[in-house]
Amino acid sequence: MPRKGTRRTGDGPEYRIRVTFRVPLKFAFDWCTDYTPDDGKLEGESYRRWIVERTSRRVVFEDLEEAKDGWVWSRETVTLHRPNRWHMDGIGNRRDVTADYVLTTLPDGRTQLELRWRRRPRVRIGEELSKAEREASALRAWKRFAAAMERDYKGSRRSAGHARQ
Repeated sequence: MPRKGTRRTGDGPEYRIRVTFRVPLKFAFDWCTDYTPDDGKLEGESYRRWIVERTSRRVVFEDLEEAKDGWVWSRETVTLHRPNRWHMDGIGNRRDVTADYVLTTLPDGRTQLELRWRRRPRVRIGEELSKAEREASALRAWKRFAAAMERDYKGSRRSAGHARQ
């Protein structure tokens, strides 16, 4: 019988985080799904990103990063389900991942993101992070994203205000 929080698929645990943004849902959705080659800078990571395909319903991108023990490559296919959710399937030379993102409107113009994901390592390198460590790491990254998103939102509101005058 599988342990609580895991499925028999061999994918390991389901990871989950929630983070709140002080922006409206539409802005959060557009910001979160506007994948660009500069996304690594927001994370403080050194990977390079190529956008392979972008349509109104799908984004495909590849990331490549040099690590001390070789290259790390992944290809993510993101399916957009406007107005408030998206799904990502990723394959890579070190791990495969699947993730679901759902945005919910909160009072006072805020938005909550719930992220649920599973990963399947292809190659074991070093010690694996525990479930709690992996969730904490993802939450730290999303809090950095939240700060950047909120700055962008404030900047866009200032620009819109000037345009109306």
